[in-house]
Amino acid sequence: MSFRNIAIIAHVDHGKTTLVNSMLEASGTFRDNEEIKDRMLDSNPLEHERGITILAKTTSIRYKDNIINIVDTPGHADFGGEVERIMHMVDGCLLLVDAYDGPMPQTRFVLKNALENHVKPIVVINKVDRQNADSKRAVDQVLNLFIELGAPDEFLDFPIVYVSALNGTSSLDDNPSSQQKGMDCLFDYILKYIPEPKADPSKPFQWQPALLDYNDFVGRIGIGTITQGKVKVGQTVTDIRQDGSTKDFKVMKIYVFYGMQKIEVEEASAGNIAGIAGLPDIGVGETVCEKGYNNPLPLLRVDEPTLQMEFGTNSSPLRGKEGKFVTARVIEERLFQETQRDVSLKFARVPNTETWIVSGRGELHLGVLIEMMRREGYELEVSKPQVIIKEIDGNKCEPYEDLMIDTPNEFVGDIMTTLGSRGGTLIDMVDNGTITRLTYVIPSRGLLGFVSNFLTMTKGYGIINHEFKEYRPMYSHEVGERNIGVLVSSDKGDATSFALEKVEGHGTMFISPGDICYEGMIVGEHRYPIDLVVNCTQTKPMNNIRSSTREQTIVLKAPRKMSLEACLDYINLDELVEVTPGGIRMRKRILNTADRKKFDAHKKALEEANK
Repeated sequence: MSFRNIAIIAHVDHGKTTLVNSMLEASGTFRDNEEIKDRMLDSNPLEHERGITILAKTTSIRYKDNIINIVDTPGHADFGGEVERIMHMVDGCLLLVDAYDGPMPQTRFVLKNALENHVKPIVVINKVDRQNADSKRAVDQVLNLFIELGAPDEFLDFPIVYVSALNGTSSLDDNPSSQQKGMDCLFDYILKYIPEPKADPSKPFQWQPALLDYNDFVGRIGIGTITQGKVKVGQTVTDIRQDGSTKDFKVMKIYVFYGMQKIEVEEASAGNIAGIAGLPDIGVGETVCEKGYNNPLPLLRVDEPTLQMEFGTNSSPLRGKEGKFVTARVIEERLFQETQRDVSLKFARVPNTETWIVSGRGELHLGVLIEMMRREGYELEVSKPQVIIKEIDGNKCEPYEDLMIDTPNEFVGDIMTTLGSRGGTLIDMVDNGTITRLTYVIPSRGLLGFVSNFLTMTKGYGIINHEFKEYRPMYSHEVGERNIGVLVSSDKGDATSFALEKVEGHGTMFISPGDICYEGMIVGEHRYPIDLVVNCTQTKPMNNIRSSTREQTIVLKAPRKMSLEACLDYINLDELVEVTPGGIRMRKRILNTADRKKFDAHKKALEEANK
């Protein structure tokens, strides 16, 4: 039985996981009476809610006496580091492109990685049945992208399959009416064009993990392609570390992947993708060899974090009332557990505090971790994300990103003005009739807090995509801070309609009657660029004097609903987001009103003295 190892790569929301679903279903992997869910590989509830793949996953199908190992990769730029490593596990890839959108920013990123690793691509044009789909235009754009990225001549004549992943149909013709049920066209092309792994089972065992999994029973599980030889459970092997040192360990478990199952086996051979457990601290890119045969493979590059934020134990008056896990010890254990799976995530404790600096690849990367912890019952408070500054050749440098925006023409002026003030440089501007595509290079700082403003500016019609480009010398101006004030609660208690009726005249509220608030909690947005302390818990005086307005009903405006990402975008450096299973609240770092005024006055005096 021969192997084919392929990755499915594409821009976010172009249908990778849906295509894997159709491939699993069409290959007969499931029983006739087995329930088949949408986007089965998106096992994390957050992945289902957001409609994106967060964690890379491995599966396989059997077709004509061949095993096709499939790795479903994340499409969002924050998780792009996994895509690079996965390219070392596979010999081919399916480059999925939306027939309407064509290649997008992340398409360029993942294709560049595939070409650099000489991974043979098959272009799959998805959503051919979509209204206004233009498969020919999408293919032309893909060809231009191949040429632009300097693809080898043999890759320019790429095979093309046209599919509707949602309907489970495929064809070799771009005419939507020629679509046929099943994925046989795609399977046949995989066997025809994707080479078998260059693996020799007769040589000594050699294997390199490119992904990590974790469970409480066996610890870390490395996942990678066996490049040569065989391995058995109980066999003693040697791990060659990144620093060149070696460590022997006994193989406890071996896993292979089929359909939705991780199957425990006694032996795995060259060419197959396998998970191996036995070394608690095995790392990505290390090489595991047969004992006595120390032949390390080239190290895999792991992307360094570009964004960091503070995680701390909850210090608000509501501490411990909504969550199960509130102490520093359990939060640190949870962060450690996450770093066992995610090599792009790092954390370090601030000495003598209950605060950690957590570093990741972007706002979504860190936001997903916070949301998972919240749902698991943790209470914590987090700060505004900040970019990681590096010193390169004696100069302070910060991360820059490629930014692509599709927006209705009427909003172009406002967007260009805003991005200009945030340090963005316009690279290209293309008018496609009613929609304009803007391409920028911008400091990562300039994007902090921009996404929520962008959706408001474009009334929800804009599309924004960005990815890390490189480190450059720091932009000289301050960007990324909110320039509008907030309404801050002065008392603890339940918000009342009577109080909110008076307060909402000062701005936009974030809370409703009955919501609990406390001193220092942010309850709304002020209409002026200064903070205003307000009382949201005041009740109507009860006396024996008859009032002419007693029977009037209080009608309040609907409050602005703030998601976790919106809160992280919104807050300034002197503010925090309190995250608990019961809700998400914004607050000042210094809760006491008098102490906060003293600190602000002291800070202002220092700034004037330094001028």
